[in-house]
Amino acid sequence: MSVPVRETGEATNYMMGHSERELRRLRLQANILRPATERLLREAGLAPGMRVLDIGCGVGDVSLLAAEIVGSSGAVVGIDRSAKSLATARERTRAAGLGHVEFVEGSAESYAAPEPFDLAVGRLVLVHQSDPVTLIRWAASQVRPGGTVAFNEFCLHETIFKARPEFPLWRQCEDWLMTAFLHGSPHTDAGGRLIEHFASAGLPQPQLFCESVIGGGADSPIYAWFAQTLETVLPVLLKLGTVTEEEVGLETLEARLREGAVALRSQILGPPQYCAWVRV
Repeated sequence: MSVPVRETGEATNYMMGHSERELRRLRLQANILRPATERLLREAGLAPGMRVLDIGCGVGDVSLLAAEIVGSSGAVVGIDRSAKSLATARERTRAAGLGHVEFVEGSAESYAAPEPFDLAVGRLVLVHQSDPVTLIRWAASQVRPGGTVAFNEFCLHETIFKARPEFPLWRQCEDWLMTAFLHGSPHTDAGGRLIEHFASAGLPQPQLFCESVIGGGADSPIYAWFAQTLETVLPVLLKLGTVTEEEVGLETLEARLREGAVALRSQILGPPQYCAWVRV
């Protein structure tokens, strides 16, 4: 998930930013989300030799995963507006020796592919679009007849990170996150409206599945994911006057979340990932 891409050429207000800490958070998040994304790519029919377009590729996690599946006989192109994110993506590609992956800086309408793709995929991009339907329609225009369009999206308007049993610090942090996303993301419910959005883009009803990350115990990466996400959106909350830095206590937040969850033997449920794909 990185800079949103719009057909109009005008960037949406991507509240997560592109700081070094956000790039690190994206890497952690990508490791956690990889199983659902890999399932989406494989169920969508991705196979060796195919060409893939990764929309809003960020630091390249989905691109690299797709590159593993298509192999050296295939090709992957990632597009994103953030030069900083793409610099990280290119370095990771070089380190992995993946010569069949390239990254393009720019917006959707500025990219002219030399030939159509077999699959266009976006992960966590529709939630940041002012018009998700426009992006889905553009994605469909980039694939060959019989090609596939696929999206992996959160639904952030009802739940983000749930702890059971719950405790006050966890509930407070979840409320803060919910406030930030409802303020800063135009379509927090994008994952829950994929059938509607695909239909509005003129596409058939997609195939769907939903997965949520679940964990607990002292070694779960969910506490770091939760704390780092709150750190990323903290400037939004400070601007709104919702919270102060002292109230959040970022330096010890992850440890306090872990301590509270472990003490209560809490089970942690991450945000639901709604995955959809359709042949066009």
